[in-house]
Amino acid sequence: MSALNTPQAGGVDSGYAWLRLALTLVLGTVACVGNWSVVVVLPTLQLEFDTLRGGASLPYTSTMLGFALGGVAMGRLADRVGIVAPVLIGAALLGVGYVAAAFTNNIWQFAAISAVIGLGSAAGFSPLISDLSHWFCKRRALAVTFAASGSYLSGAVWPLLIEHFQATQGWRATHIGIGLFIPLVMVPIGLLLKRRLETAAFAEAEAATETARSELGLKPNVLQGILVVAGFACCMAMSMPQVHIVAYCGDLGYGVAVGTQIVSLMLGLGVVSRLASGVVADRIGAGPMLILGSSMQAVALLLYLFFNS
Repeated sequence: MSALNTPQAGGVDSGYAWLRLALTLVLGTVACVGNWSVVVVLPTLQLEFDTLRGGASLPYTSTMLGFALGGVAMGRLADRVGIVAPVLIGAALLGVGYVAAAFTNNIWQFAAISAVIGLGSAAGFSPLISDLSHWFCKRRALAVTFAASGSYLSGAVWPLLIEHFQATQGWRATHIGIGLFIPLVMVPIGLLLKRRLETAAFAEAEAATETARSELGLKPNVLQGILVVAGFACCMAMSMPQVHIVAYCGDLGYGVAVGTQIVSLMLGLGVVSRLASGVVADRIGAGPMLILGSSMQAVALLLYLFFNS
C-alpha cells in the first residue's frame, strides 16, 4: 500500500501529522495578530494622529499589502528550505514591527511599520497551510481548514486582549508587549516543525494534488488566477465589516469595547464556519462548498443595509 493509504509513524495522516496541525493552529493564531490589532486601535489612532477615518484606515491597507507580498515571498522560501525559516523570519519581523510601531509619531510612520507587521504575519497563514497540506490525504480539506482557522481564532482572541491592555496600559505599551511576546511563542514552536516528509511520501502527496487539479480540466496558472480573483473578492467583502465595525460602534455611541466584542464574536464563528466548511467540502467537493459559502457571505453583507443597532 502507498504511504497515502496507510498512515506511517511520522508520515502522511499519522499521529505526528495531527500534532503538526495543532502546532500550525497555534502559530497561525499568534502570528496573525497583525491582521487584527490595527482594527482595535483604529479609533485611537484617528484621535491621536488627528486624521480622518480614511487616513486612520491606511495602516490596515499597508498591513494587507505587506501580508500579500509576504505570503508570496514566504511561500517561495518555504518551498526551498522548509517552513522553519519563514516562521523564524516572521517572528523577527513581528517583534521588530510592533516595538517600532510604539514609537511612531504620525499615521504615515505607523502605516509604514504596519507593512512590516503584515510581512511578518504572512508567515502564519499561506506557507503554514501549504506545508500542512502535504501531511494529509484522507482528511485534507478538514485539516487545511482547521489550519486556516488560526487567522480567525487570532481575530477572536487578540482584539479582546488588545482592547483590555490598550484601555489599562495604553496602545503604545500594548504594542511593545505584543512585540516581546510573539517571538517567545513562535520561535520554539517553529523549531518543532523541522521534520520534513520523506521524499517518497512527499512525491505521492504532490501526485495526489496534481491528480485532483487535473480533474478540474484547468491549467495550473489558470487555476491559480481564478483562486486569486476569488480570494480577493472574498477577502474584500470580509474586510469592510471586520475593519470598520469597532470604529463604527464608537460612532453609534456603543463604544470601542462593544465593537471589539462584535469582532471577536464574528471571527469566533468564522472558526466554526471554516471547520464546518472543511467537513462539508470533504463530502460534496470544494466547488459546491465555495458556491454555498459565497452565497451565505452575500446574504450576510446585504443584511448590513437594514440594521444599525
